[in-house]
Amino acid sequence: MLVEGAKQALQGQPVKHSDLLLQNKNIHAVAEKLSHLRGAAMKLGQLLSMDAGDLLPPELALLLTHLRADAMPMPHKQLVGVLKQELGQDWLDMFSHIELKSFAQASIGQVHRATAEDGQPLAIKIQYPGVAKSIQSDVDNVASLIKMSGLLPKRINIAPLIAEAKSQLLAETNYQQEADYLKQFSDGLIEDTRFKIPKVYPSLSSRHLLAMEFVSGEPLAESLALPQSVRNDIMTALIELFFIEMFELKLIQTDPNFANYLYNKDTHHIVLLDFGATRVVSDTISSGYKTLLLAAIDQNSAAVKQAACDIGYFDTDIAPDYCDAVIELFLLATTPLRCDGPFDFADSQLSKEISEKALALNSRSDEWHTPPVDALFIHRKLAGLYLIAAKLRAKVDLTALQKYLK
Repeated sequence: MLVEGAKQALQGQPVKHSDLLLQNKNIHAVAEKLSHLRGAAMKLGQLLSMDAGDLLPPELALLLTHLRADAMPMPHKQLVGVLKQELGQDWLDMFSHIELKSFAQASIGQVHRATAEDGQPLAIKIQYPGVAKSIQSDVDNVASLIKMSGLLPKRINIAPLIAEAKSQLLAETNYQQEADYLKQFSDGLIEDTRFKIPKVYPSLSSRHLLAMEFVSGEPLAESLALPQSVRNDIMTALIELFFIEMFELKLIQTDPNFANYLYNKDTHHIVLLDFGATRVVSDTISSGYKTLLLAAIDQNSAAVKQAACDIGYFDTDIAPDYCDAVIELFLLATTPLRCDGPFDFADSQLSKEISEKALALNSRSDEWHTPPVDALFIHRKLAGLYLIAAKLRAKVDLTALQKYLK
């Protein structure tokens, strides 16, 4: 950046900080280095960009896209070392077969196909070695990079997000906790035949290794070829699951990307994957969002504002007109809940309208603030589901979901 800036200055050209930073060669160089940081880079990038309004500057959003790039895979020698450390010297005797090449990657690990001695197909999630020890410094390094970019609005307090990234990543390093979340979801949804959650094999698992039943299914992204009625049913189930998580289980899987869902056309099951990013929903947050959604359905702006304040969404010194604009964004995002009949996510202008209003807020960066971290995760979950619904061109009737708000 310094060299390029000097060149432009000597040529009498105006020097713009963001333009220097965002040259393709710089982006690719930084992305390549960040891939070595694995989970830390992706997690902080995820937290900074998960606001449903996409209120960050486009330049920073571009950098964060690369922060969420796939991590570099483990070399085979390192992989075998982890297996020995977690399962003992005789680890190979526990499987009739294991593939050394991963077929999927998670934020702090990678996933391998295997077969148990009894013939059970398995998916083994294996954690990158040393991740827990490096989280503090890795997140701090990524945060320093973002601060140095000069693209982060001054009003946004990044400190809570840095702390949350560290906390979330440390929690995700405990695969035994993820196994417990898998069981809680499995128990909570045991009577709901729409969903399939992989079974955990504790005897083949440890704090840094998670052995699960391998469940077959097609990536959800490929479900666009399915009949309209099937796509509608898939999205109805996924959005209803969000309500079940928020108001019944009080436990929410916060990473709604296509890679975390499969669809089995034979069993008609929606397969739920990756519970590492699960968060416990407090009674305060659950009841607060129940109040907020009820107020939004009634289009009661005053009640929406009060509920948002109770949740902790607004600073006390926020400008009234800015507050009103955010409330309007809340009301817009809850449009599908007020629709009398199926809401057509494909043909609706909802995403465009939300984007336009977010851009209007974007122009007032001096008034931005940091919402509560729980709110960021919840909004990201709902926004992610809306995006999936739009890509699947689904038509979803959400009126029945109001039963969860009573």
